[in-house]
Amino acid sequence: MKDINLDAFTFSGMNRGEIPDLTSLDAADKTEMLMSGVDVSGKGRSGTYLQIDHGKVHCRASQPGVEILDIKEALAKYDGLPDYFWTQVDKDKDEYTRAAAENLHGGYFIRTEKGAKIADPVQSCLFLKSDMVGQNVHNVVIVEEDSELHIITGCSVAHGSKGAAHLGISEFFVKKNAKLTFTMIHNWAETTVVRPRTGGIVEEGGVFLNNYVLLKPVHDLQSYPAITLAGRGAVARFNSVIVAPTGSKVDSGSKILLNAPDTRGEIISRTIASGGTIIARGYIGGHSVPARGHLECKGLILGGGIIHAIPELLGARDGVELSHEAAVGKIAQEEIEYLMARGMDEEEATSTIVRGFLNVDIMGLPAELKEVIDRTIQETEKDMF
Repeated sequence: MKDINLDAFTFSGMNRGEIPDLTSLDAADKTEMLMSGVDVSGKGRSGTYLQIDHGKVHCRASQPGVEILDIKEALAKYDGLPDYFWTQVDKDKDEYTRAAAENLHGGYFIRTEKGAKIADPVQSCLFLKSDMVGQNVHNVVIVEEDSELHIITGCSVAHGSKGAAHLGISEFFVKKNAKLTFTMIHNWAETTVVRPRTGGIVEEGGVFLNNYVLLKPVHDLQSYPAITLAGRGAVARFNSVIVAPTGSKVDSGSKILLNAPDTRGEIISRTIASGGTIIARGYIGGHSVPARGHLECKGLILGGGIIHAIPELLGARDGVELSHEAAVGKIAQEEIEYLMARGMDEEEATSTIVRGFLNVDIMGLPAELKEVIDRTIQETEKDMF
């Protein structure tokens, strides 16, 4: 994927004041946020963080056992977070990490208390409202020992955006016997360029489940989160559903390092190119035994486009068990004919197959969020065909 010209975007001077009541937001902005899984009412959420352009506008925890702060506030409160901040992502990795390190706008800090089981998800939204704005964020998530948390993070732009750039650093820490489910929904635009950089570590008995959904156009996106399973019995699973219409360039993948005994890693991706380009990466490295990993990448090409699947397995120890399954193709004619024989027309049959292919049931999402995604899939079908 090509590099992007950061000089084309404004990275200073776009701070907004506090917004205590998010229901007062512009109706169009609320709709865009909802399409990325963020409900401004806060219903069914244990807390909300919202950043617009260059600064936090809302940050509130509504249930005990979870702390939510703007990252700048967390750095001040916890003496720079030396055990966490910039420990899983190298600030000199590339020009985007350096830009985020040199000019931090905001981002969220979310931490659970030890043993806390947070029933409702925390939601966060990183929103780009101004035209040609560049946004630098750094997120840190700490799930303490024996605790559980689900985060729904939605990244979006205002309707009619003429251009925006999002540079996002995220670092995850899942402590002993803790569980984090992290669901990210991207709702970008044809003019948005996106460069997230993500790393994390999972300790003994910990579980990290990552869901990623991209159904809307994006100009140029590059994402490759890496998780290290550092303790015995740690587990990581990545699920992704990606659609790239004409004009979209998506280079996306996941990396899991099995660095302790009895660890398990799984990467499952479903991609559809409907005129755009997708590079679907996956990497599992087995460095300890016993350890098991499986990578599954399946893609459909509908109406043109390119899918380049790059599955990688590295076994570095005797006894590591790794497997992968990759397939890129089209909808089988016999599947369409089977459904047509049962009363559907061709378009209905094709839509049914596509919805089944983009099934998000395995993600374990709240019902209302799944409904939002299902509606988005139905709207996306119109552009596919």
